[in-house]
Amino acid sequence: MDVVPSRTGPDLRDAHRFAVEAAQAAGRLLRRGTQGEMHVRAKNDSGDVVTDLDLAAEELIVGRIRARWPEHGVIAEEGGEYAADDSWLWLVDPLDGTNNVAIGLPAYVVGIALCDRGSPVLGVVHDPVSDRTWSAIRGQGAFVHVGGLAGQPLRTLHRPVPAAPVLAWTQGHEVRRDDSTARALKVVLDSTARRVLQLWAPLLSWVMLARGDIDGIVGYRPEAVDLPAGMLLAAEAGMVVRALDGGCFDDRYGCPADRRSFVAAPPETIDRLVKLVTAAQWIEPQVRQLTPISLTDVGW
Repeated sequence: MDVVPSRTGPDLRDAHRFAVEAAQAAGRLLRRGTQGEMHVRAKNDSGDVVTDLDLAAEELIVGRIRARWPEHGVIAEEGGEYAADDSWLWLVDPLDGTNNVAIGLPAYVVGIALCDRGSPVLGVVHDPVSDRTWSAIRGQGAFVHVGGLAGQPLRTLHRPVPAAPVLAWTQGHEVRRDDSTARALKVVLDSTARRVLQLWAPLLSWVMLARGDIDGIVGYRPEAVDLPAGMLLAAEAGMVVRALDGGCFDDRYGCPADRRSFVAAPPETIDRLVKLVTAAQWIEPQVRQLTPISLTDVGW
């Protein structure tokens, strides 16, 4: 996790402060907006939704980046893509947890990452509800910001190795209900974990892992934009991220969906979590033979 010497890129400490401030400004916009009436519409056929708040927060963050570093690439969750620089690239998830907001559940965050040739070097996650921000600079650690820009080193809660772990699960929007790998993984996790959280806000899960609140995360073909910020935060807090088979995880943005699947946990339990995940391969043939129940089957 050493800092890669910058070629002509931004000063990371300056970019860090900029990203924290931008995320917090978007958070204030979201906090005000969630107190009033929102316009919610379907985003695609997967059941995902988008609100006017997503678009407003994205415009705020992207506008600031474009004004400060017009030569940098920017890819944002709601479709904003500008100056696709293959060297320095900003990733913006203006409202991670839109489905929660749409049903009145106050569990959502703002995510921003900066990548150097695909690999994240800076990550910021801001929670507008608690007005707390978590951030990381590659090779320089993870930080928590309470009610302002100034950050303190993040102190991870070291939990004893659990008899049964509390885990978070995340999957990409395009994963089908009949995906046998996803179904087998869920069966194994539900059968072995004390609790499996499905928060509809992956960045919140990464924050909880970095803080030590949960014992691990399993991600299957997750979305690409919000992955780097959370992954870097957890890694800089001392967590280990591996591929589903236990091999090295490629943290570069733009990898195909089938290479983004991961397990993440503290160093002392990562091997146990990998064993749980790899056990899914033994039951997948049986799961594949089961026909999922559809809404039509039950007369919905």
